[in-house]
Amino acid sequence: MSHTYFDSENGHKSFEMPGARPHYNPDRPGQVEHIFLDLVLNIPKQSFRGTCSIRINPVRSGIDKLTLDAVNLKIKSVKVGDTKQNFDSDGEFLQIQLHEATEAYKPITIAIDYSVEKPQRGLYFVGPDKHYPDKPTQVWTQGEDEDSRFWFPCFDYPGQLATSEVRVQVPKQLFAISNGELIKTETDGDDKIYHWSQTQVHPTYLMTLAVGDFAEIEDEWNGKPVNYYVEKSREADAKRSMGKTPQMIEFFSQAFGYPYPFPKYAQVCVDDFIFGGMENTSTTLLTDRCLLDERATLDNRGTESLVAHELAHQWFGDLVVIKHWSHAWIKEGMASYCEVLWTDKEYGREDAAYYMLNEARSYLAEDSSRYRRPMVTHVYREAIELYDRHLYEKGACVYHMIRAELGDELFYKAIQTFVQDNAHKTVETIDLLRAIEKATGRNLMFLFDQYVYRGGHPDYKVAYAWDGDSKLAKVTVTQTQVKDGKNGNTKDVFDLKIPIGFGYKPEKDDSDDSTSSAPQLKTFTVRVYEREQSFYFPLEEKPAFVSFDVGNKYLKTVSLEYPIAELKAQLLFDPDPVSQIYAAQALAKKGGLEAVNTLSEVLKKERFWAVRAEVASELVEIKLDQAFDGLVAGLKDKDARVRRAVVGALGKIKTHETYKALRSIVEKGDASYYVEAAAASAIGGIAAANPDEKPTDEQVLKELKLVLKERQGWNEVVRSGAIAGLAQMKTSEDALNLILKYTAAGTPQALRLGAIRALGTISTGQTNINLERILQRLAEFSRETFFLTQVSVVAALGQMETRKAIQILRSLADQTPDGRVRRMADEAVQRVQKNAGSDAAVKQLREELDQVKKDNQDLKSRLESLEAKSKKD
Repeated sequence: MSHTYFDSENGHKSFEMPGARPHYNPDRPGQVEHIFLDLVLNIPKQSFRGTCSIRINPVRSGIDKLTLDAVNLKIKSVKVGDTKQNFDSDGEFLQIQLHEATEAYKPITIAIDYSVEKPQRGLYFVGPDKHYPDKPTQVWTQGEDEDSRFWFPCFDYPGQLATSEVRVQVPKQLFAISNGELIKTETDGDDKIYHWSQTQVHPTYLMTLAVGDFAEIEDEWNGKPVNYYVEKSREADAKRSMGKTPQMIEFFSQAFGYPYPFPKYAQVCVDDFIFGGMENTSTTLLTDRCLLDERATLDNRGTESLVAHELAHQWFGDLVVIKHWSHAWIKEGMASYCEVLWTDKEYGREDAAYYMLNEARSYLAEDSSRYRRPMVTHVYREAIELYDRHLYEKGACVYHMIRAELGDELFYKAIQTFVQDNAHKTVETIDLLRAIEKATGRNLMFLFDQYVYRGGHPDYKVAYAWDGDSKLAKVTVTQTQVKDGKNGNTKDVFDLKIPIGFGYKPEKDDSDDSTSSAPQLKTFTVRVYEREQSFYFPLEEKPAFVSFDVGNKYLKTVSLEYPIAELKAQLLFDPDPVSQIYAAQALAKKGGLEAVNTLSEVLKKERFWAVRAEVASELVEIKLDQAFDGLVAGLKDKDARVRRAVVGALGKIKTHETYKALRSIVEKGDASYYVEAAAASAIGGIAAANPDEKPTDEQVLKELKLVLKERQGWNEVVRSGAIAGLAQMKTSEDALNLILKYTAAGTPQALRLGAIRALGTISTGQTNINLERILQRLAEFSRETFFLTQVSVVAALGQMETRKAIQILRSLADQTPDGRVRRMADEAVQRVQKNAGSDAAVKQLREELDQVKKDNQDLKSRLESLEAKSKKD
């Protein structure tokens, strides 16, 4: 029996699923000082053998038993010196009965002879097969969170720090890289032996090995090697994608007050990598999907952010190590915030502010639709469940709020103190608080209590009124997350000091001059600590606009209830792009032709690309026909990111005129892969929404077939857009057949994964016979072992509206060795149970409601036009 679990206090789904329990670091028998792996790979058989030697310094005398993590390892012998030790291995743990009990602080070295065949996790073999004959031969590892135990016996938790060595024998045409420095190479017949040494302590999850026929691109920072390893023929992509790394090392060395601490920095791009990247000490592994061709650099900064994120971990995560997974936000939040810091340095304040907004949005989406949890919690099923948007994006927001509280100078002083005091040590959240207090004298426990140790954030509703007689501005702030009591339940109320600014139009107000200087704000700081509060501000004259939380430094949602005139002025003149975006949202919510005209004008003339993109997304939310004209002009925007937003917005206006505008992009193309993909996706949705009008399914199918035939390119972005378009044609059997074709093994991986996910989208409109075909195909795919395939299968099944999907999901959850997939599958079961309650009668009501909305839009559009005309007359 499956249940949906809710937190009865806040109405959000609980993070803790059935089976969750408290997790703690195990008792520590001693300090692991050194780990030495001496391995021989047998790549054709996907196996290896070798010895793991662990030197441990016992914390006390009398220890006669050690328990190591060792999953599915074939243990042949265990020795201390020349003496064999009795042991027992149950496939999960290796228990060693020591021949002689330990003496306190007298180190012993345990040598474990073992082998592994086709490891489930931890170490991955990649190579060509009948479906993908051109796939490179590679071997790579992935240790986080607790997967090192799948490729060598160890104390597999982050609280143990040790130096390490990896000596590995591989075919001589291949190169092997690991942590630290290459201290020796030697040839042994047809093989080559690489010996790497890491002399700075680090945890087991950061030990790594990558083997392949790589091209090496050499760079350096302050005399230290900074090298990039990629598949041969992709050298130009490597320089294009990772070439800023030395500048980033310099930037972070200065920001953290600690020069890059390791002897080299290598980035290795590998095939079939299951993450974007992994910050192994001195040797980051990245997915080869991050490598950009020249055209992809036009509007893709994702790779640059990924490189910055993993590099920042060399300080936050590798130099300073978390003591327990429950404190992982310290490193992941900072690495994510370093994406913002680098964006600020490289592209400026406005781009960084917009990046920060999207970090917040990512967390807010998870909080509202998935679950709410404290950032620090030790209650979970598997530690990997913690690696979510609370950990990364909310973590970045917390660092941003710390910076807002301290100011730039003290913020960097605190961060540098934290790094310097804890270098080569393990930390918990309290250590960050202590460093802040030591460096600045400030106690930020109030902030951590509200944002770190409990879930949630404030939801503000802000109203404004002007009293001309008294020359008073009244701002009323309501915390809408609080539901009960006159002052609310105090534990749900946030207590923050919020700056409120009042702005005036620039003295030179030339509406055609988008470069006119921004106004200065008259700012007051108020303490917002009750469910509802009103504040009065004496001003010499009526302000043009009001800016709540000047600089937008606090994590929150905000709904502005200002008059239209103030919203227009804020959209046009507020110096903060995030405040402009909030104003655009509020203006669109009010609706009407005046809002359409204002947003359309801003889309044409606003200087900053992100505001233009956001305005396009808001303009379409006003259900008036005139919005179309304002949006179409944006198709000529010089910035590809804006054009992409415009295409996405136009895709929601499902008319033949929109189809013609977007078909032109599909046929003629665009400089941007993403714009082409968005257009291909949109025309499928337009065709599906207008079955009795042009374009016909046949026309759109023909166009999307042509895209699938001709637009192979970087990471299959454009063809994946065509698949997404087909998926929206939910009643078309031809569209389904085309999608199924691209789910076949041998299809380029990125395209195949997109096609698998699309089966879930298209399933909701198909006949019962076709639904069975989809379920059968997804059941087949669910038995594949590749992580990304399993994730795509779960995503597809989670969209379906038949209980038959639940059985496949539960079977996959039972069989997968991966905790992430298991969690996703369990959550998908809950969604399917909810979706399956939608019967034919409910669907019919939805369709009838959509028609009423369309008729209402037509009527409102005509009335707005007539009213505008009468005013002119």
